[in-house]
Amino acid sequence: MKRFLIFLIPFILFPSMRGYTEEVYRLDEIVVSSTKAPEERAEIPNAIVLKKSEDVETSGAKTIGELLANEPGIDWLTYGDYGGASQSLWIRGVRADGTQVFLNGVNVNSPSLGEADLSKIPLENIEKIEVVKGSGSLLYGSGAIGGIVNIFTKEPKKDKVDLKLKAGYGTEKTYRLSFEHGRFLKGPFGYYITAGRTETDGFRENGDLRQNDASLKLLLDKGDALNLSLYGDYVEASYGVPGVKPPKGTEEFVRNGIAFYNDESASLVNHGKDKNGNLVLEAKGKPGERLTYNLKGFHRYMNNYYYQRYASLGTGGETWVINTVDGIEGNVNIYPFEKARFLLGAEYKEFGWKNDSFDLDASGKRTTRQRIKANIYTKALFAEGELRPVDALKLIAGIRREDHSTFGEEYVPRFGVVLLPSDKISIKLTHGRHFRAPTPNDLFWPESMYEKGNPDLKPEVGWHTDLTYEHLLLSGKAFFSLSLFRWRVDRKIQWEPDANGVWCPTNLKDYGADGLEAGLRVSPLDNLELSFSYTYIDAYEKAREYTVQDYGWPPLIPPNFQYSIVKRQATLVPKNHLKVGIDYMAPFSIKTKLTLRYVDDRVGTYRTEYTVYPNTKTVKYTIGSYWTLDLRLEKLIKEHFKLAFDARNIFDEEYATRLGTFYDKTGKGTVCPYPAPGRSFFLSLSYEF
Repeated sequence: MKRFLIFLIPFILFPSMRGYTEEVYRLDEIVVSSTKAPEERAEIPNAIVLKKSEDVETSGAKTIGELLANEPGIDWLTYGDYGGASQSLWIRGVRADGTQVFLNGVNVNSPSLGEADLSKIPLENIEKIEVVKGSGSLLYGSGAIGGIVNIFTKEPKKDKVDLKLKAGYGTEKTYRLSFEHGRFLKGPFGYYITAGRTETDGFRENGDLRQNDASLKLLLDKGDALNLSLYGDYVEASYGVPGVKPPKGTEEFVRNGIAFYNDESASLVNHGKDKNGNLVLEAKGKPGERLTYNLKGFHRYMNNYYYQRYASLGTGGETWVINTVDGIEGNVNIYPFEKARFLLGAEYKEFGWKNDSFDLDASGKRTTRQRIKANIYTKALFAEGELRPVDALKLIAGIRREDHSTFGEEYVPRFGVVLLPSDKISIKLTHGRHFRAPTPNDLFWPESMYEKGNPDLKPEVGWHTDLTYEHLLLSGKAFFSLSLFRWRVDRKIQWEPDANGVWCPTNLKDYGADGLEAGLRVSPLDNLELSFSYTYIDAYEKAREYTVQDYGWPPLIPPNFQYSIVKRQATLVPKNHLKVGIDYMAPFSIKTKLTLRYVDDRVGTYRTEYTVYPNTKTVKYTIGSYWTLDLRLEKLIKEHFKLAFDARNIFDEEYATRLGTFYDKTGKGTVCPYPAPGRSFFLSLSYEF
């Protein structure tokens, strides 16, 4: 409590020079991600979430996952390692590899894993985020099952010089330094540059992070005819990987002078390092009233290093996985007459994948080495048309043909209807097919005594339908949205042990969900804004019920064991989410933001265990429900300086969003949580010109 009060002192001592700015909600906000053309929100058939740079800055979030976690239909999952933990988004109960994340229109999901790690994308560089829910495979290809997240970075503004410096320090010796600067040099030439560094010791042993990031955007703006930009960024991060929290009373285990685990962290030796970079060249313009174009070429580089040791034997592995993606995409929008639009597009991508690994013996020395690499390409053609027969009705239909070098062709149609009974109401319906291709890890992972890939996998396929109602109320001071949705996926890809106990991916049956999401934002007073969101998801999965012996490694399956396919509640998908936000201009002109989140309990994992050999039973491990309360205080000091204070998880609630298995020195496994951080504070000061 003393630390909390010390952080609050500057907000009382310094006077403020700026008041509260009232926000008015609109249905005419421009969105480009849903149709790859500028469209007003009311005219788009999908449910949308929009975040501007001001929303990002005032949220107090440290990652995109934290920022979007309070929106309807969106869940944020983390492994809880704090500093270097992977963070991912699940939209409407769809796994993270079914949510595609784009940076300036370029996919940043890991080709190896299929999902994007949101902890590695700096927030200072973001100008706008567009979340488009529902099937997005027509325009964005593989994996856009639950939706897409498109992040647009900042760029220079004419007749304005941007300069911002920010420094912050908080709990667990956490600090963040960042720098931004943008301007036009002469005529149509401009640039925007960002740089930052983050360090933290983490809240558990071996939970540290050291990260450097930088970006540069060069811009040639010749007006409507040509907007040419070159964007590049680089992020380097090294981090510890403590794993789950072992059972209470676990004693520290030391082998050959090396501490492998203790009662706080399942691993004191595992660690990783990432080096990620993007390069995007984009040309777009509107040469005429009835034509727009967008051409894009890009290169993405991802280098991941991971060092892992097993306490039971002391053995382990050292692995480098390198992914490269090169591609080109182009599309044109043709407006043959006032109430029609046709989109025509094509794209080509090449994926390079390399896996270089060493086995480590009990002393940690390198032994066997494996090198494997693979190349995949995809090419696609897509088209979509819009027609407005009357002012209050809009019809959308399109199709995509994608050719994958490993498993051939996929055809992806989509249909939509938008009904506009008034300028304050929009009713939307979409139905689209989607697919998700197996990752290179799924297909080509090198075979060992523990795991191997499966080159015979087929892509997941399915469809997504949603009905959305949006309504402006109280003269634009309130905005209400409600969506009903249903999605299904066939040929689910899941890693499971085979008959020899070796983990490999396989195509199972289907999984899916039905649900609803509702949101309300209202400003009853000029200095007060309230926001509410509620999500209900009834998600299921089908999986094999079979035996994995948990008393040694590798796991064993009895000979001639007969398994069955069962339908059950999907893992890691809570049925109920409730999120409440209060934004208030408090006394002393302090902008105050409170965020309360409730997440229902969820199935963490299922495991089949022996009773008396060979009899078995399936055990369901549940992650408990939890509440969290976050606080942000923000105050402008004089003219250019801003002071901000963030308190996360104020009530110090113990919770987790994922489970894993802790293996002790004997090889016995126990299901345990990845704990989320407890109460933390962060104080920052920024200068903006």
